[in-house]
Formats: sequence, structure tokens, C-alpha cells
Amino acid sequence: MIVSPFPLESTAAQAQAAIREEFAFFGDWSERYQYLIDLGRKLPDLPDEWKTEQHRLLGCQSMVWIVVEGDADKLVFHAISDSAIVSGLIYLALRVYSGRSATEIVATQADYIADIGLAKHLSPTRSNGLAALLAFVRDQAQRRL
Repeated sequence: MIVSPFPLESTAAQAQAAIREEFAFFGDWSERYQYLIDLGRKLPDLPDEWKTEQHRLLGCQSMVWIVVEGDADKLVFHAISDSAIVSGLIYLALRVYSGRSATEIVATQADYIADIGLAKHLSPTRSNGLAALLAFVRDQAQRRL
């Protein structure tokens, strides 16, 4: 079992609020990108048996592997990328959604993306990859409802 690298916020809304506060601390986007990279480094590596085509997230230019465990009461996502910034994006998404119920995941929009300015500062390929990640998370939750 992999230990969660995320702070323990009670709800997805609280996680999003914490992300907004943390990113508000930084004055410019070079500092925010560095923070994203630092967050991505906190993700634990995945076991080699999870780094397969079966667990590869399609829609990302970078290599991204994602595995989900659990049921409708609690879904835990494990993911990593070969890209430092993408790993940071994964960290933020999993901080909001991992460890939550399927109902909470489906009901939670990823408002933090626009709120912290990520939507304006990601390349189109990274935006597509983030959208694919969020769609995967929602789809996995929806399947368990």
C-alpha cells in the first residue's frame, strides 16, 4: 500500500480552498510553475507492475500512469508522469479527488484550475492532458455510483 502524499483535508471543497490559498502566495507564474514541480516530486513512484499500457492515461502527450482502488465509498487514485509539471498537475487533481466518495467526486467541479490561473497558463497539450485526467477520475467515480 502506498501512503498518501496529500494533506488531509476533509472535503474536496476544502482541498480546493487550500490550493487557492497556497497559489495566492506566489507573485508570478515562474514561482507557481516551480511550486507545481515541487508538488509533483511529492508523488510516490508507482510499482513497475502498474506502469503498463493498461494503466496509461490516453490523451496526454507525456507518459501518465493512473490506477484506481476502492469502491463508491472511497476511491483512491495513484498516478505519476514522466513530466515534472504534469506530475504537479496530477498532485493537485489527486489532492482534490483521491480518497473521496464517488458521489463527492462526481459533484465536485475542478474550480481551482481557473481560480489559480492554471487554465490561462497551460499549453494546449497540457490542458488536454489535464482534461483527460479529470475525465478519467470522474468516469471512474461515475462507474461506481
